[in-house]
Amino acid sequence: MHYLTPSIRLRKTPFTQRVTETGVQAYTVYNHMLLPSYFRSVEEDYSHLKRAVQIWDVSCERQVEIRGPDAVKLLQLTTPRNLELMQNDQCYYTPIVDEAGCMLNDPVAIKLANDRFWISLADSDMLYYFKGLASGFGLNVSVFEPDVSPLAIQGPLAETLVSNVFGNEIKALKFFKHRLIRFQDQDMVIARSGWSHQGGFEIYVEGSKYGEPLWDYLFEAGQSLDVKAGCPNLIERIEAGLLSYGSDVTMADTPFEAGLSKYCDLETTTTCLATKALLKKQTPSRQIRPIEIEGPPLSPLTTYWPLNDKLGNNVGKISSAAWSPDFMTNIAIGMVDSASWGDGSQLLVESEEGKRTAIVKGKFWI
Repeated sequence: MHYLTPSIRLRKTPFTQRVTETGVQAYTVYNHMLLPSYFRSVEEDYSHLKRAVQIWDVSCERQVEIRGPDAVKLLQLTTPRNLELMQNDQCYYTPIVDEAGCMLNDPVAIKLANDRFWISLADSDMLYYFKGLASGFGLNVSVFEPDVSPLAIQGPLAETLVSNVFGNEIKALKFFKHRLIRFQDQDMVIARSGWSHQGGFEIYVEGSKYGEPLWDYLFEAGQSLDVKAGCPNLIERIEAGLLSYGSDVTMADTPFEAGLSKYCDLETTTTCLATKALLKKQTPSRQIRPIEIEGPPLSPLTTYWPLNDKLGNNVGKISSAAWSPDFMTNIAIGMVDSASWGDGSQLLVESEEGKRTAIVKGKFWI
């Protein structure tokens, strides 16, 4: 067993004490912060997530705040998604790319005002990129990390818990929309969003001192709903096709290879630094695909597993895999060459436990 060595560089969150007290079994590191990996077991957490409600410490989704007259101009430099029609109560899933069109991050952008955004990050150091562009282009903006820590409420009973706590009007909140709620003496942004397919909300806790009181408040209110601590679940997110930046998608990939073409508005985002490069890359030679792996449950994936065709030619790789108790099979996400990505294509995956038949699927499981 290997343990993380504590240091100032490995940051705790406003909820770490409560997460520890609730019985977290393991952590990973995400954006230099602790992120819980599982509580009871990955399988038990998965089953509970699908039937009840969980509270997730996702403070590791660090925010970059962009504030000032040139806020939209700066953000549009980095993304092929058109921000022109984005409203002040909207969240946008936003591929962030470099000048060559390669993925640097895939955050959710939260528009708070015409001159103010929060960029809710996946696992990469984007603060420096935004600051560098702002300085290099001489833009009139302030770029910094605010004291904001997201807390997710996920599961089929999430809406019941949130409406019990903050009022029935919360039920009218549409997907990827946000509004203000008040907790104690602080206004906070709540969005109907989250990294699961089960439905839920994320509260952007502004002010670390409110972390533990809000956690306690939600747990007390959710006792009758079987509320438990949870975290992003490997099995459920593969079933839903939720991609993990740094695993399924990296800086080696374009949005088109990641299957994110619907977020690329290349005819209208002429100020995006990558528009010209992406116009030449709209027809990818490889792309993310759901993959079923035959046989008994495989051990956790700790490195990419090669995918080969029947002739032994490498045609891709598996980046995420897990056994699904609901579908009774090994489910996976992989990058597959175009000649082999058709629905039903049979390949061979080289796992640590030997070669297995892998079948490319036409769609994800949920």
